[in-house]
Amino acid sequence: MKKDYTNFKNMGVTLFLILIVILPVFYYLGVFGGYEGFKFSTYEYYIGDEELEKEPFDRSVFTYKDEEKINLGVLDMPLYVRVSLDQYRGIVSESPSYIEVNSPTFREVEFFRISNAGEMVSIESAGTQFPRPDKLKNPNPYFKILDFDGFTNDIVFKVRSEVPIEFDITVSPQQTFFENYTRRMVIISGYFGIMVALFLYNLILFFSIKDKVYLFYCFYILFIALAQLSLSGYSYFFLWQNPYLYEVSIIGFTTLSSFFVIPFFRLFLKTSQYFPKYEKYLYLIVFIYVIALILRLMGYVSESYFIVDINGLILVVSFISIAFIVAKRGYRSAYFFMLAWSFLLFGLVLFILNNQGVLDLGAYANLPLLAGTAIEALLLSFALADKINILKKEKEKEQHDKVEALKENERLIKEQNIYLEEMVTSRTRELELTLKNLKDTQTQLVNQEKMASLGQLTAGIAHEINNPINFVSANISPLKRDIKDILELMELYREKGRLEFSEKSKSEVSDFEDDLELDYLLDEVNQLLSGMEDGAKRTVEIVRGLKLFSRIDEQDVKEVDIHDGLDSTLILLNSSMGGRVNVKKDYANLPMVECLAGKINQVFMNIISNAVHAMLDHPVEGKNHELGLKTSQEGDKVIIQISDNGPGMPSHVRDKIFEPFFTTKPVGKGTGLGLSIVYTIIENHKGTIQVESETNVGTSFILTLPINQN
Repeated sequence: MKKDYTNFKNMGVTLFLILIVILPVFYYLGVFGGYEGFKFSTYEYYIGDEELEKEPFDRSVFTYKDEEKINLGVLDMPLYVRVSLDQYRGIVSESPSYIEVNSPTFREVEFFRISNAGEMVSIESAGTQFPRPDKLKNPNPYFKILDFDGFTNDIVFKVRSEVPIEFDITVSPQQTFFENYTRRMVIISGYFGIMVALFLYNLILFFSIKDKVYLFYCFYILFIALAQLSLSGYSYFFLWQNPYLYEVSIIGFTTLSSFFVIPFFRLFLKTSQYFPKYEKYLYLIVFIYVIALILRLMGYVSESYFIVDINGLILVVSFISIAFIVAKRGYRSAYFFMLAWSFLLFGLVLFILNNQGVLDLGAYANLPLLAGTAIEALLLSFALADKINILKKEKEKEQHDKVEALKENERLIKEQNIYLEEMVTSRTRELELTLKNLKDTQTQLVNQEKMASLGQLTAGIAHEINNPINFVSANISPLKRDIKDILELMELYREKGRLEFSEKSKSEVSDFEDDLELDYLLDEVNQLLSGMEDGAKRTVEIVRGLKLFSRIDEQDVKEVDIHDGLDSTLILLNSSMGGRVNVKKDYANLPMVECLAGKINQVFMNIISNAVHAMLDHPVEGKNHELGLKTSQEGDKVIIQISDNGPGMPSHVRDKIFEPFFTTKPVGKGTGLGLSIVYTIIENHKGTIQVESETNVGTSFILTLPINQN
């Protein structure tokens, strides 16, 4: 079978393009060329207490080393390092020069000059515990050599450090020192700018695509960049100026980056699909980083640094190996991943070789690792972009499959249409029959509600008519008796009138009139007749109210007086209120309103009847029952407000009062259709109805009706 080498070819072309860009940059920045200054090739050191500073300088206690780099691990006591400017005095004395200790992690480096009298003279201190007064953000301790008057060529440094001691010492003319400082600032600024740009770019992709792989990757970039910033010593200036936090951040940021790089690696390479048996062991790398961080916090500095270096190498080799296996299984993104981590592995190996003294990268020891992480981040960003193209192609294929599936579904749908149409026709017949039954039931229920209202109306009329009839009946008997007495008197007058009146007869008539109290009798007759007249009037008024309320003779929309409808309703409900409800009217000057008078009166009857029952059946302590009727006009509409000071309604009841069959009355006391009918009548009149209610305060129904239905 012929193999496809296209991916390997693309990877080779990418590698070539990167190398032809990176090599000139390395050359310019001084890794393969340039001028750093003069590095001391020999030195002498002494580990001990501070007695060396109190006595005349004794060179014999120092140990000689013929090496350029000092590597002594973690020391509990101060380290004294002596170097000689014998071979550099001619160059240094020509112009101001700087001597630099190339390690950003030292807490204190004290600079001593040896006087001609053999005494150690402290010139200046630098380090993380001694921020320099100038504005240079140079992470390495450095000191300016001004002159040699009164001093020998010997220089002594006293070093205090909580991390492994590993450094070299260079001396440079002032111009060279500032050139190197500028180069390093350009490198770290460019590096961190690239990493922040990649972080923001992938974060935006995450919010656009909602794929967690971008979220894990952007935070991995952020923390690995911060780790490199700490390794280079610049996080001390830009994040915090605390020696302990800065020292811990070197391992802390690396550990945090592992929390995101493992899930990113699993999602990016789909290890659950291509490498399922071993992917769970990847989290051992995170566990080892956490152990290293704990050891660092506990004070085991050398052990923690060793674990971090070894674990980083294991992580890179493991990632490249797994990516190679996944690439062989045909996953395209694995080639980019393998290439990206190859650069990181290359930079990490150079960094470790420099730490072990095999290579000497001078002041740019961190540059390979910076370049490796930057190139790795760029290539992985390209890989994620390529992943978008892959997803796009997969989506196009998926859409094509969906189109084919839709065509097949369309064919099946057409075949099912005939069957569905038959089923719809059959179900439509069933629904029509069911709807007819529902309408019949609704009509029956409405008629029942009407009958209930009619029964209530009839009872009210019977009660109201009964009172004046009883009043008339009670007055008839005394009226007859009084009339009889008057007739007897008239009969007596007639009998006596046949005769000629004499004085005696006149006296008898006068006595008889006094016995009968004729004047009082006549007044009583008038009062009785007035009572009968009032009763008759009330009867006529009730009958008139009944006729006005029902409007039996008016089945079409006509102009009516809303106030007449309200008053007639109050007359019919007078027996229900029984003088226990105080009615307050606030009528405005309203025009005639076009409506179905009988229907609107039914609305008034249902609402006012409910208000009366609510107040009388559920009285509120300390309140007199009050029913308020208020009317007003707004433009081409009239507003009728019917309110009471009864118990009110909670919100869950208020939201359901217009639903058919909903009632708060006991079983047999109500049908639950009264307010439903009210809502339908108002809606048919193109009006609105609103309810405002508060518990123990009262309820208001606000009706809005157009003046003209057209």
